[in-house]
Amino acid sequence: MKKVGMVSLGCPKNLVDSEVMMGLLARQGYEITADSGSADVLVVNTCGFIDSARQESIDAILEMARLKETGNLKRLIVAGCLVERYQDELRREIPEIDACIGVNQLKEIEAVVEPGGRQALPIYSAGASAPELFLYDETTPRLRATAPYTAYVKIAEGCDHTCAFCIIPSLRGSFRSRSPESIRREVEMLAAQGVREFVLISQDTTTYGSDLGLKDGLARLVGSLADVAGVEWLRFLYCYPTAITDELLNVMASRPNVCKYFDIPLQHASRRMLGRMRRGGNRESYQRLIERIRARVPGVAIRTTFIVGFPGEREEDFDELVDFVRAVKFDRVGVFAYSDEETAPAFGLDEKVDKTVARRRERWLMKEQARISRRKNRALVGRRVRVLLEGKSKESDLLLEGRMESQAPEIDGSILINDAPEGISARPGDFVTVEITEAHDHDLIGRVVSPGE
Repeated sequence: MKKVGMVSLGCPKNLVDSEVMMGLLARQGYEITADSGSADVLVVNTCGFIDSARQESIDAILEMARLKETGNLKRLIVAGCLVERYQDELRREIPEIDACIGVNQLKEIEAVVEPGGRQALPIYSAGASAPELFLYDETTPRLRATAPYTAYVKIAEGCDHTCAFCIIPSLRGSFRSRSPESIRREVEMLAAQGVREFVLISQDTTTYGSDLGLKDGLARLVGSLADVAGVEWLRFLYCYPTAITDELLNVMASRPNVCKYFDIPLQHASRRMLGRMRRGGNRESYQRLIERIRARVPGVAIRTTFIVGFPGEREEDFDELVDFVRAVKFDRVGVFAYSDEETAPAFGLDEKVDKTVARRRERWLMKEQARISRRKNRALVGRRVRVLLEGKSKESDLLLEGRMESQAPEIDGSILINDAPEGISARPGDFVTVEITEAHDHDLIGRVVSPGE
């Protein structure tokens, strides 16, 4: 039995692709191993979205390639977004690569892992000549790589927006939704296996169902999934700001197992910059949106991301963004310096911003948000919150770690637990009640006061 290892890079959407490939291989009888050094075949599922992700992918490929000399490795497969962009260059510059498959060819993983199997598959752009674009369903085998109590569920693939900084449509194709029935069946199966937290993901989650002719598709889907037995927490990520409906807010406010959490990448606040980015909305409409969300969903946590250093961004544009962040007081903010991608529409824009300036703005905005986050976290001291226990902390074996519903896996902070009464026994995946005792910029510290429901 051949051992196959998987290195998955990038976002949760890419992780689901890796889980599908592992599931397909396990069904064929391959042994999936987490030990790269003992693997006969390694698959590196890459991210090629921005420069830093591209470099991380290349470094991972080179590191795995060295195992052909120092380990058992016989065959190296590279998959994912980087292949869509640079297959020829990868195979030319890294001859240790034995095969490449793109994001719409995941089912081909079975054909390329064997020596003598296919070495190069044609990579298609998302145009009229493309083959059928891939989207898994509940019948597709998956070998999940997340904790047993948490699962990502990809509800759609691709994107129809034309944001100037983004290359996703050219990599992933046009927007296409899974059927509500398929998604519900998958959630039911996962809940029966013990999954308690479900995270719905896609490139544009709030547009879910529009291609199927569904009105308020995401709201209807979330309402349906919230009724599935065993679903303790249900959250969704990657919301486009102009597609958040009152019906979606009503579902979030009325269903106790729907996490009061919005992830809305706004990208900027300056009207001029949003126009250059080809984004809908402006500072005023965004502030009205945040006010509407907070009014309709009391206690909601809102996360967003911004791009600084986009071509044409002047000091006054950046100052407006800082003022916006100070005024709105988001719960979580991610800031990224613009990455100039040659296949993105923004590549041809004038007024490029110096990288040093972009990085300075990135650091400045993150410092502003750290102050806001610290004040918000301090306001939680003394409160009791429901926490999903995740096990020993990465910080220390002496601490436990968990998350509130306002903290999404991997991207937000955690609650570090340093005390619990005698007699309380809790395992990873259990819910406990924690009293917050200390606050930091991103993480909180607390003590267990009682087991959860």
